Amino acid sequence: MIDFSQNYFSLFGLPARYHCDAGKLDVAYRRLQSEVHPDRFAAADEAERRLALQSSARVNEAYRALRDPVERALYLLSLHGIQAMSETDTALPLDFLEYQLERREAIEAAAHRHDARGLNALLTDVREESGELEHVLGDELDGARALEAARMTVRKLKFLSKLAADIDAAVAEVEG
Repeated sequence: MIDFSQNYFSLFGLPARYHCDAGKLDVAYRRLQSEVHPDRFAAADEAERRLALQSSARVNEAYRALRDPVERALYLLSLHGIQAMSETDTALPLDFLEYQLERREAIEAAAHRHDARGLNALLTDVREESGELEHVLGDELDGARALEAARMTVRKLKFLSKLAADIDAAVAEVEG
């Protein structure tokens, strides 16, 4: 079974870095899942089956966290004792929020007009900005160890991730 005291990166044999090799993560995930999958322990005693189920859940949880850029950054920050998404501390720079409000208004207008092309253009713009923030996060977390700066960057990225999901939903509604 797995060592539950290991952090997610160690569990997969990867360095604790923001930029991680997705291919290596996938290979490590499949290997671990094949070792701990509950189906392999169907004939085992109750304690072993329960441990297999817990191990499999932990591997899935770790994989989901490391596959997602926002969750990976949040997890890395948590390893350094930094909670980036505190419910009581939701501040973002005013200029960032104003720009996102303008985007939201543009999304609503495009959705109202059933303008799939306009929505897709907005989605492309949001995804490009997200990509830029992911690059910045890599520099902050892997290079400069600018953890407080990374805390703000990941909050922006989380906001943009939600915005992209909302645009995706609007596109589906317009095209559906």
